[in-house]
Amino acid sequence: MLRIRELGKTYANGVHALNDVSLDIPRGMFGLLGPNGAGKSSLMRTLATLQEADHGSVTLEGADGSPIDVLRDKDTVRRQLGYLPQDFGVYPKVSAEDLLEHFAVLKGLTARRQRREVVDGLLQQVNLWDARKRKLGTFSGGMRQRFGIAQALLGNPRLVIVDEPTAGLDPEERNRFLNLLAEIGENVAVILSTHIVEDVTDLCPTMAIMNKGQVLLTGRPNDAIESLANQVWRKQVAKATLGDYESRHTVLSTRLVAGNPVIHVFAPERPEEGFEQVAPDLEDVYFQRLRQQARRVAQADAA
Repeated sequence: MLRIRELGKTYANGVHALNDVSLDIPRGMFGLLGPNGAGKSSLMRTLATLQEADHGSVTLEGADGSPIDVLRDKDTVRRQLGYLPQDFGVYPKVSAEDLLEHFAVLKGLTARRQRREVVDGLLQQVNLWDARKRKLGTFSGGMRQRFGIAQALLGNPRLVIVDEPTAGLDPEERNRFLNLLAEIGENVAVILSTHIVEDVTDLCPTMAIMNKGQVLLTGRPNDAIESLANQVWRKQVAKATLGDYESRHTVLSTRLVAGNPVIHVFAPERPEEGFEQVAPDLEDVYFQRLRQQARRVAQADAA
């Protein structure tokens, strides 16, 4: 269990990256969903001990059950943490096997036999055993991400953080990578930070939605979807009338179908003639929370 309470971070340029963020993250896959600039990466870097928070507290349950102060006891946290950042760089002329051995030494695995067993086991777990002698510069994006997970799993971490891991992957590589994360999440807490709604829907028993440094929702994806039952409506409209619909209704999303926009609208009753009720999904929840926050901000600015 990772417990975050009233975590705050403001950068020197005045950006409030984290605004009193509080979350409980259990073992298993936890989805952190939000648009670019929501504060997800700031939260991940803080949890990974790569930057200081201005205030708040974070505790991680240690192997013996005792709490670890993440913000103050950084060395202990790092020994129990695996981290795959959004931009994970590799040495292109080094083989996967050699670089993973190097990372293992940095993690404290100095006994050669033990290190070899760990490295071999991880390369097999992430399905890179056959490519272990290849230089990392020849790897596809999905292979590099799987190598990134292998290094994150060194030292049997209790918490694994992955930041936007499927961005840029083709569908096959994305599925392979997400299946790997799901397997890892059976044993440890895995925080999946992403702006891709499907990644959270498919994988995460619990989740949170963030935007502008604030937590807008936390809980189970299915419960969040159920909260919008009978309140999402769909209609295909003409392009010329889209602005009018957006001014009169809470338009959650817009997609072009056969050249004309198909809109999803949030409303307790049928907005007007021509709308059909549709079953909500997590994308509807996501946009509804973002629209709700934007409306609160606009009202506060007008007051």
